Amino acid sequence: MKRLKKGQGIAWLVAFVVILGLLGYYAAIVLTGTIKENDDSLKLGLDLDGGVSITYEAVGKAPTDEQMQDTILKLQQRIENDLGEESSTTEANVYRVGDKRITVEIPGVSDANALLEELGTPGTLYFITQKDSEGNENYSYGTDESGAPGYVLNYDIQTLIDNGSVIATGKNVKSSQAGSQTNQTTNATEYVVQLTFDDEGTKAFADATTAAVASGETIAIYYDGQFVSVPRVNSAITNGNCVIEGMEDFDAAEKLASYIRIGGLDIELTELESQVVGAQLGSDALRTSLIAAGVGLILVMVFLIAMYLVPGVVASLALALYTAMLVGILKAFDITLTLPGIAGMILSIGMAVDANVICFARIREEIKAGRPVISSIETGFSKALSAILDGNITTLIAAAVLGILGSGTVKGFAITLALGVVLSMFTALVITRILINSFYAIGIRSPKAYGKAKEPTKFDFVSKKAIFITISVVIIAAGFITMGVFKAKDGAGLNYSLEFLGGTSTTVDFNKTYSLSELDAEVVPEIADTLGVSEGSIQTTTVDGSNQAIFKTRTLTLDERSSLNEMLESKFDVTEESITSQSIGSTISGEMRSQSLIAVIVAVLCMLVYIWFRFKDLRFASSAIIALVHDVLVVLALYAFARISVGSAFIACMLTVIGYSVNDTIVVFDRIRENHKAIRTETPENLAELCNSSLAQTLSRSISTSITTAIMVLMLLILGVSSIREFALPLLAGVIAGTYSSIFIATQLWYIFKIKFAAKN
Repeated sequence: MKRLKKGQGIAWLVAFVVILGLLGYYAAIVLTGTIKENDDSLKLGLDLDGGVSITYEAVGKAPTDEQMQDTILKLQQRIENDLGEESSTTEANVYRVGDKRITVEIPGVSDANALLEELGTPGTLYFITQKDSEGNENYSYGTDESGAPGYVLNYDIQTLIDNGSVIATGKNVKSSQAGSQTNQTTNATEYVVQLTFDDEGTKAFADATTAAVASGETIAIYYDGQFVSVPRVNSAITNGNCVIEGMEDFDAAEKLASYIRIGGLDIELTELESQVVGAQLGSDALRTSLIAAGVGLILVMVFLIAMYLVPGVVASLALALYTAMLVGILKAFDITLTLPGIAGMILSIGMAVDANVICFARIREEIKAGRPVISSIETGFSKALSAILDGNITTLIAAAVLGILGSGTVKGFAITLALGVVLSMFTALVITRILINSFYAIGIRSPKAYGKAKEPTKFDFVSKKAIFITISVVIIAAGFITMGVFKAKDGAGLNYSLEFLGGTSTTVDFNKTYSLSELDAEVVPEIADTLGVSEGSIQTTTVDGSNQAIFKTRTLTLDERSSLNEMLESKFDVTEESITSQSIGSTISGEMRSQSLIAVIVAVLCMLVYIWFRFKDLRFASSAIIALVHDVLVVLALYAFARISVGSAFIACMLTVIGYSVNDTIVVFDRIRENHKAIRTETPENLAELCNSSLAQTLSRSISTSITTAIMVLMLLILGVSSIREFALPLLAGVIAGTYSSIFIATQLWYIFKIKFAAKN
């Protein structure tokens, strides 16, 4: 970067303050709006806003693409109708999953169980004559129950079926397509809907339209409780083909054609997975997570300033801009924020510091070598570039695997993590560099203000490799032994959640704290009686530091879930908003297990190839991969020891650990690669000295980065709700394990491989 003059430095700083002020103000509005739940709010997932999620699967063979699209439209239309006034403030998300599945996510719904029951009921489309056989009006233009003007039925639909006024249904329609035709009089293009009926529909329409033409009547199209079109019959339809005219544009024609198609759908949907989240639980999770982020951010800034002086101030300013940009982008692109997504944001804030720390460590080294401050800044950023790029790209690989292979909530985590990584590189390599040069330009030029690297502590890391590896082997072996013991005792080595086993989980926020014995004595018998199951079939756990309890049962029907909620409300004085339920079928749970394994394998292979390509040495890649497998197994051991629930967040946690671990290891390997150029002969002694000196030079950076990341995760652990704490604890263990492996395992493995396979370069 070209050296700045004093005026340029002042201009850059003023511009930065203005931009930070504007973005910070906008971010504050968004965060305040999110907490207050107004129009400025971020788009929240079910776990934060409460609501319902359900995954359906079509029974039988895979439907056609058109059938799936029409079914999605049907579900969207049903949601709009069933939500009523809530539809104006609730944004439902209906999307296709694979060939046969559709997932519906509806945040902010107050009566989720009733909506779940409604969604799966196919709507029927009816063609209704204007008058019955006795001349009575079947429908007329007026005001419905909500006060809206429009056509209304004068009789219930069953009466119209019985008296013959329903001449056909959607099942009599063979095809329904939007199209256009040229008006013979005006020569203008008109948009129409073209219908083709089956034999039964053809005969019925021939008779009905002949009579309608003579009397100048209409034939209404009625679907899902509302009139979708009331066209006047201009001519008798005797060949089974008709055209509905009067469409204002092609979209209107396509919409009506879709209504007619979906009215005849015979796709049977079965529920595979559903989740009902109480809004109160989501609100608490959001509030505590934002507090954790704010406290963690302040502590990280204090640490940076204390450690790095002026560069620490610069990094804190860049971090503030980074946070404001992250919030702004989430709002601007309408990215759904979930609990794992918040965890990804907070983790990315901690990792965003890493790039700055790498640059600052390099700057201090250059100052220690006697170079002027300005040239130290330029050289420091230049030397740090390769480590920053390689480390962040490997994390992006992990995020990409999550985004491609992960489930809905995990995808949210992947998006925020990837977004955070990209923004962190931008702020570190562009914003931080501009700011530190601006501070120098305005007169802050003393080497003392930027710090000087201390002489690295001499420690023989390589000679103690057997001790370090033995410690890791013992921890990992203990984890496998623990899993074996629980496998023999309970039939499962890990505490699998519903995502992996299937069943229904109900979380209740009681008005007081129950012990397990009290739950077993007072609550479990009532649940067993309500559901007609044995008390022994109900698994019960409590959530430390709260009044929440979790009850796991076989998969419950909607009626059983409603009955359970009613019992809890009447006998234990809880509200519906404080009850969360989740059901997952065996099909989904089996796929979740295989999906998790595939995601980990794909991520590891992609990272192996990338590191091999970048370092031109399979020994670097192999050492890094073994180190990250070490970290995964250490975290897995914690899951076994602490019986932490293994659910949808498990894969996000594991892949985050992988990304963090490799990022840390690559920084050390980058220094080894740089220092290796000075070695003339690769004797064991020279290679050992190379490893020891490289580790000593990067030790301060490794510890600083680990502390800042750990601070953010620790705030989640201390301040977060139970679902966040279950995610944060293994993540914290992963940060510690990743730091340990990059210092005490990965480099030692590279040394061993270098000695054993010296001929391979």
